[in-house]
Amino acid sequence: MNNGDVDLNLLAALDALLAEGSVTGAARRLGLSTSAMSRTLTRLRAATGDPLLVRAGRGLVPTPRAAELRDRVRALARDVQAVLRPQITDVDVASLDLTFTIRVSEAFLEFLSGPVVTAVTQAAPRMRLRFVAKPDKDARPLREGLIDLEIGVLGTSAPEIRTQLLFHDRLVGVARIGHPLLGAVVTPERYAACNHVVASKEGDRIETIDGALEKLGLGRAIMVVVPGYPDAMRIARQSDLVAAVPRSCLGNTMASDHAATAGLESFELPLPVPEFKISAMWHPRMDADPAHRWLRDTVMSVCRAAYPRR
Repeated sequence: MNNGDVDLNLLAALDALLAEGSVTGAARRLGLSTSAMSRTLTRLRAATGDPLLVRAGRGLVPTPRAAELRDRVRALARDVQAVLRPQITDVDVASLDLTFTIRVSEAFLEFLSGPVVTAVTQAAPRMRLRFVAKPDKDARPLREGLIDLEIGVLGTSAPEIRTQLLFHDRLVGVARIGHPLLGAVVTPERYAACNHVVASKEGDRIETIDGALEKLGLGRAIMVVVPGYPDAMRIARQSDLVAAVPRSCLGNTMASDHAATAGLESFELPLPVPEFKISAMWHPRMDADPAHRWLRDTVMSVCRAAYPRR
């Protein structure tokens, strides 16, 4: 097959099939009939020399070759769309009919997703937002076009990633209203003597607290480990366990009375714990895209309004 024989429609079809794992779902995504998508799958099998999707019970599962190709195909499909899209310097926001994927923490979903969705949909009613979990700081999804924008703490593995500081954050303690710890000055000794609940994804910050206690000859008992900060806050509210969470989890200018903070009282940690930066991150390939630029400017404006820099 020479370059002139390549049908780029097959790339879009393969991307849809691997994303949906279903002929029917891929057909719906591309606006085709199921029979047409079935014929396209037959062509893809012939072109790649691999079955790609095989029957497993009532559904289809990808072959090892298809699983290997999934991320590469997705990145290629996004690149092709970018190349074939007209280059514009301005954008009619109200007419944007696009889907953007944003990777955020559970805490962001809890406290800022509502204001972000409101700001975006008021100006761009046809735009769709897809929030996905942030299990780590790996830059691969940004590099490969699997996500369009990320909000959180910058990793160290991707020097080319564009970043913009949103606000500084820091850990504070939280305990239920009426907790015995809050009846007097919170000293390192009294803090360490409590039982604690921690968020497992923030191992580096757990180590920061434990390291500071260790330097004072103290240690604490971690009784419960949970996936995220909102979970830690829920447990602290309903028990005598104490949690350490980012200050940003305790409300903002848009949600100072958020339900997640009800029944909790915060206190300064009696330990030297450093601040950390919350940033917006995106791949340089999206730098000049006007729709993406509008989206990230909107998201950043919401974050900065919620947490003004001190």
